[in-house]
Amino acid sequence: MFSATTDPCEDGEQTCDLAYSWFGNDTVAEVADVIIGKPLAITGLALLGLVIRWALHKLVDRLVASAEDGVLPDKVTRLPRRGKAVHAVAARDAATQTRRVQRAKTMGDLLKSIITGILVAIIGTMVLSELGVNIAPIIASAGIVGVALGFGAQSLVKDFLSGIFMIFEDQYGVGDVVDVGEATGTIEAVSLRVTRLRDLNGTVWYVPNGEILRVGNMSQNWSRAVVDVNVAYGEDLVRVQDVLRDVSHGLWEDEDFRNVVIEEPEVTGVEMLAADSITLRVMVKTAPMEQWGVARELRQRIKARFDHEGIEIPFAQRVVWHREDARHPAADPPADRAPAGAPDRDA
Repeated sequence: MFSATTDPCEDGEQTCDLAYSWFGNDTVAEVADVIIGKPLAITGLALLGLVIRWALHKLVDRLVASAEDGVLPDKVTRLPRRGKAVHAVAARDAATQTRRVQRAKTMGDLLKSIITGILVAIIGTMVLSELGVNIAPIIASAGIVGVALGFGAQSLVKDFLSGIFMIFEDQYGVGDVVDVGEATGTIEAVSLRVTRLRDLNGTVWYVPNGEILRVGNMSQNWSRAVVDVNVAYGEDLVRVQDVLRDVSHGLWEDEDFRNVVIEEPEVTGVEMLAADSITLRVMVKTAPMEQWGVARELRQRIKARFDHEGIEIPFAQRVVWHREDARHPAADPPADRAPAGAPDRDA
């Protein structure tokens, strides 16, 4: 048989220890570890990585499924009165749902890629360790790279993390009108690092996601048109409010706005007493991004109705006092003193 020698196996090499205990030969133990032990260890690590990847991907799929329903309540819609309106509302809801699903799937794919990359790096390092490669320099290099990224790319990492949460939470999307503090406009593109929007003047703004501290979305779920109307102090406010209710109700009943105006417009009453006018407010809940067109139409109708009813919309006035002698008394010379350069009266 084989001659017994000193134990050639290192700590943790179970296959080598088992072969050495059976045969008592260091060569057989080392060969068994190379042929059987290391492949089994590598295969076990690969299987472990696949199992962890499968479990984490399942978790991501569950998160994506819940994100497809959105974090905000469904859009409030007016009950359509005709078949054509039903199809219009259904098409708009389908477009919103499609965009939400696409966003959720995009985030799911991103998270799955990150998980796969991290697992490949970890399992790959462990496999190299099993093959006898010294992984200490690799870990040290990874630590140095991490420190460098932590100090040199803080803003970049901040932008990416902020972009992930913005997209995942459905804060805004392409086509939305938002106020991000530095700029207000329509979203044209959203990436993990930067948001691109175009303002009313046509200027394109590139805003890093990490610099966005707050977002005001003017086109999510529903919007509201707020119209302030000024009338003179001499007008009957009860009559003026009745006229405003009649005009806004006419807009509500208009077939051209049946898919735009969601609820019956509300006349809230007196909002402010100014120096030369009384302000009354009309509020209309509208479909997303329709508040500006509805407000313009409502103002036009109010102006025409006020002209018909003889209701005065005040304008700025100024009182000017006119004096025939505008000179200051101190500017008039004394009667006994002739102005400089005047001829001598006694001459």
